[in-house]
Amino acid sequence: MNASTRFKLSPVVMPEQDPAERVHNVREVPLGFTPEMALHEAQRCLHCTNQPCVEGCPVGVRIPEFIQAIESGDYLAGIGIIKQTNLLPAVCGRVCPQEEQCQKNCTVGKAHRDVGQAVQIGQLERFLADWERENHAAVIPQIPFASGRRVAVIGSGPAGLTVAGDLIKLGHAVTVFEALHMPGGVLGYGIPEFRLPKEIVYAEVAYLTRLGVDFQYNMVIGKSLGVDEVRQSYDAVFIGSGAGLPNFLGIPGESLLGVYSANEYLTRANLMHAYNENSDTPILRGKSVEVLGGGNVAMDSARTALRLGALRAIVLYRRSEEEMPARKEEYHHAVQEGVEFHFLQNPVKILGNREGWVTGLTVQKMQLGEPDASGRRRPLPIAGQTSNVPADVVVVAIGNNPNPLIPAALPSLQMNRHGGIVTDENTMETSVPGVFAGGDIVLGAATVILAMGQGRKAARAIHALLTRTTETAKG
Repeated sequence: MNASTRFKLSPVVMPEQDPAERVHNVREVPLGFTPEMALHEAQRCLHCTNQPCVEGCPVGVRIPEFIQAIESGDYLAGIGIIKQTNLLPAVCGRVCPQEEQCQKNCTVGKAHRDVGQAVQIGQLERFLADWERENHAAVIPQIPFASGRRVAVIGSGPAGLTVAGDLIKLGHAVTVFEALHMPGGVLGYGIPEFRLPKEIVYAEVAYLTRLGVDFQYNMVIGKSLGVDEVRQSYDAVFIGSGAGLPNFLGIPGESLLGVYSANEYLTRANLMHAYNENSDTPILRGKSVEVLGGGNVAMDSARTALRLGALRAIVLYRRSEEEMPARKEEYHHAVQEGVEFHFLQNPVKILGNREGWVTGLTVQKMQLGEPDASGRRRPLPIAGQTSNVPADVVVVAIGNNPNPLIPAALPSLQMNRHGGIVTDENTMETSVPGVFAGGDIVLGAATVILAMGQGRKAARAIHALLTRTTETAKG
């Protein structure tokens, strides 16, 4: 098929659950490509010689090659190509912002002057990963002779899993310490089932277990086991403990009953199955839920509220729709499901009754001024324009800061003013020799694929360190 014919092919429309049905369940919303759909979408790829899509991928997946494998029907080769650089394709295919990365660079999308016309790389990645899992086709690579070196990974989020997978394949023993009772970090507690089924996360972790990675759960490093103990027992340490410290607005009423951080709200629902009425996990099933924020976590919280039985789920955002940082896909799904959006509204007080329960919010009407440091127009209050709105649950979804536990237990770590660990941008090594870090503990709340990119850098540097140490010992 020539390039002209490929260019004329229309994008495949991903089948989805009907909005009226899906708000009453937690099953995944997009249903995935059939083989016929995947073939059609793969045929839209122009196989550019300069491969701009690869340049847009933080872990350098060889995108045209795996798409070519789909075209030829060799799915096993396709997933093998992806897994050479990305050990979490089923996750990345679902939650990574491809429209801001690989698909943003796609020649087809640029030629149409519409990123929505780009080849749907993420959906094709998901297709191959799902095929591998559903057909039990995972190929376990041959692990080289054991190096005798041991690496501790603190946290089983995307960065930690990437480090573990890369280093185990290089012959080093890897132990992953996870504070929770289940793996995945933010993939498990932060992303709802309807966006990322937990069986997907557990299947990816099971693959690493088969490679030989040792997972230790309910291990809070800095509490259950001291950081110095870990450093003494392992040849290198990677810190990937994430950004689990929620931000709050600092307004009156945030301590009222019925006010949740998005972290707590989503953890109760996702990881502890509060969406199931038979679950022992308590959660307030409010009828009118106000979500404060405009990112993907705010979308997740509002959509979760509907699935918990809310009659109204309202997102309050102090800027306009244009400035909202949430992915367009997530915003689109939220609108379809009936989430209400009140733009240019800023909460200034949370209202409550004598018993200490939330009853509503006082909101300030805003207008947009000149762009601020983020590049978005700054929200400015309009004097005298406030109003009260009812609510029985408020979810604060305005971002997170890096987890402070590890830095507090290792005072010699150099930190930035946001509480993140300072690292060398090429090696991800911290100010403490032999200790590396990556993901949200460095970046703040960022994307899965960016965390994985840092994990890949760290794994290379750790391998180089362990190799040098081994050669020195032999000498």
